[in-house]
Amino acid sequence: MLEWMLVQLGPWNWMVLGLVLLALEILVPGVFLLWIGIAALVVGAISLMPWQAEIWVWQVQVLVFLVLALISAYVGRKITAAQTTTDQPLLNRRGEQLIGRTATLTEPILEGRGRIKLGDTLWRVSGPDLPVGTRVIVIAVNDLELVVAQT
Repeated sequence: MLEWMLVQLGPWNWMVLGLVLLALEILVPGVFLLWIGIAALVVGAISLMPWQAEIWVWQVQVLVFLVLALISAYVGRKITAAQTTTDQPLLNRRGEQLIGRTATLTEPILEGRGRIKLGDTLWRVSGPDLPVGTRVIVIAVNDLELVVAQT
């Protein structure tokens, strides 16, 4: 069955494969199957050309598909990588947005650990031992813990 399908690999097989891959791209986002689907559609379009050369056997079709898939995936990766730069690099990095802000300790820093309130959130902090009410400045972020120093 598989051998027959490979020998009879016609333009409609490539078109169906391309459309299935494009449909899967909708279900499995990641902008990867899109480029492979486009490569399959291109091979299908080439197969629809009126010339039926003896060289356009299934092995050549698969080879052209693989080359086109690699090229289109590479070009697609470059296109999407160029679009990932943003004018707000700290948008989803809330802790890093807090660097440079000052706050008052709501709990003392004992043995290097304490808490501050910034906005409506209590944050764990690390730094030198300090009493409640001390003004501190956020100087760094370690995971979800703010590193503070006395102002």
